[in-house]
Amino acid sequence: MPESLPILRGTLDLLVLKALTWRPMHGFQITEWLEQSGKGNLELVDSALYQALYRLEERRLIASEWGTSDNNRRARYYNITTAGRALLKQETANWARYAKTVSTILAATRPA
Repeated sequence: MPESLPILRGTLDLLVLKALTWRPMHGFQITEWLEQSGKGNLELVDSALYQALYRLEERRLIASEWGTSDNNRRARYYNITTAGRALLKQETANWARYAKTVSTILAATRPA
């Protein structure tokens, strides 16, 4: 089985925003969702996730509130904001265009 891939710099924020489109989640739930959605192919570092959450909240792309987790522990739940949804839409389109461009270049054959 191939090794998991490190998350490319600058993409974690986008992935967190996508995770939060489904429902409000606390950090562990976000990690689980990303690992499941990535089919175990992404290497997610907890400290990087929490730095991303703080960064996104500071930019008002997500909001948080305290709640109780399934195992009756106090947890901070994160919600995507309207501004976060708008940025996610824009950055998803940019990412798709970038990935298509890179794939086109990598598939290019040598000119005659």
